[in-house]
Amino acid sequence: MLAPRANWKGFLKVGELNCAVSLYTAASTSERIAFRLVNRDTGNRLNREFVDIETGKPVDRDEQVKGYEVTEGDYVMLEPDEIAAAVPHADKMLDVQTFIACDDVDDVYFDRPYYLAPTDKGSQPVFDLIRDGLDKAKVAAIAETVLFRRARTVLIRPHGKGLIASTLNYEYEVRSAEEAFEDLPDIEIKDEMLELAGHIIDTKKGKFDPGTFDDRYEEALAELVTAKIEGREIRKRPEPQETKPSDLLDALRLSAGSAGKKPPAHRRKAASAKSKTAGKSSRMRKAS
Repeated sequence: MLAPRANWKGFLKVGELNCAVSLYTAASTSERIAFRLVNRDTGNRLNREFVDIETGKPVDRDEQVKGYEVTEGDYVMLEPDEIAAAVPHADKMLDVQTFIACDDVDDVYFDRPYYLAPTDKGSQPVFDLIRDGLDKAKVAAIAETVLFRRARTVLIRPHGKGLIASTLNYEYEVRSAEEAFEDLPDIEIKDEMLELAGHIIDTKKGKFDPGTFDDRYEEALAELVTAKIEGREIRKRPEPQETKPSDLLDALRLSAGSAGKKPPAHRRKAASAKSKTAGKSSRMRKAS
């Protein structure tokens, strides 16, 4: 297996301590099933083209420029060199500003996770000192830097032999929870319902294990592709029925009665489904 390629290289700075570090993608969508746009009549792949909405004519890349809409249909045009000059200086430095408790940050502020590791052996001692210092003090570091041409605030936490660097959303990017929930009515839940709900929760308690999660959408796509290749009939799945308020107590009682039973073992992992689809596609092509 090839070693992962760093997305970014720079320095982690804590006071007068600094070490060379590399940033690696921690979560990727590259394993998902990907589709292409094709011509239904010819089966040929399509190319995207930018078209002037007034003239209807295609616009060459050299004639394309970013614009900010001031009023409807009126744009301020920004040249690439003007945008580049406005970007904060990319000094390749993760500069730690402060330390906070690991659980101080609300989850809604988390953007994307990255693995942070020393770039070379010479950086290992300082890196290990920073990692172990954070771990012993049970704190996370807040750092500022420029990542991918954007000024970013990053939360850095110990993670095994390395560090996790999570980019954070800015306050203006996070919508108000009060506004999202302000129209929800106050409904009184009966004690029996709460007791039944508590019983269901108690019987289904477990530990976080991402290996047990199934990407049902990816599995459904893999099954759909396989069915199309094999010429099988595509059957639509029934729509789920929403529980009505009048049925809530009955639904809770039924759930409490079945709680604790093992789920059916018919689900397949998304990766396995995709692998099976790829294998069937290959065999079908060879057979043809």
